Amino acid sequence: MATILLARHGETDWNAERRWQGHTDRPLNERGRGQAGALAERLEETSLEAVWSSDLRRARDTATVVAERQGVGLKTTADLREVNVGAWAGLTRSEAETRFPEAFAQWKAGFVGWEDGETYEELSERVVRALLRIAEEHPTRPVLVVSHGGCIRAIHAAALGLDVHLYRRLRPVEPNARLSAVCVEDGRLTELCRAGDIDELVARDQRERREAARQPPTPAG
Repeated sequence: MATILLARHGETDWNAERRWQGHTDRPLNERGRGQAGALAERLEETSLEAVWSSDLRRARDTATVVAERQGVGLKTTADLREVNVGAWAGLTRSEAETRFPEAFAQWKAGFVGWEDGETYEELSERVVRALLRIAEEHPTRPVLVVSHGGCIRAIHAAALGLDVHLYRRLRPVEPNARLSAVCVEDGRLTELCRAGDIDELVARDQRERREAARQPPTPAG
């Protein structure tokens, strides 16, 4: 069973202004850099095999701080990018509601409002596919994946077996730099852990691996 720790990137100026970012490549602000440092400290006692992130700067810079503290390499992929919000990129909530009132109401109901960009189904498909690929590459020790709010909600929904639109109506977006975790077993997401459960999840994972290593080999034939 692979253990995947998830973290949303640190705060940007557009996060603070409540603007959609999508694929727009905004850097961390001062608070976001502090959040990245706090995330690295939070994970100091966890031995990570690798750190992965979206290739967008706000996620990549958050992940870099953790990777450097852990002494492991950082790998990036565009498949972990935030949902592409098309023409809504850069808009605040009030601006989008003024320009696109019907579409905004649809977005508030948990569905896509923009007419260009991606659907949440498309986002979920590419992000879950990337996560399963990462789990296959790192089956023995925990890894950290730094991504975006929309991506993490899609992963959580898949782990719980829920429709991504339903989950969006049930749960708010993850705060910046918040940790959660999922497990991958037999090529599927099997578990969702909130921040308070992560230490026990990692400890259990390490216990199971130590016990498996102590078991005598099965005789052939």
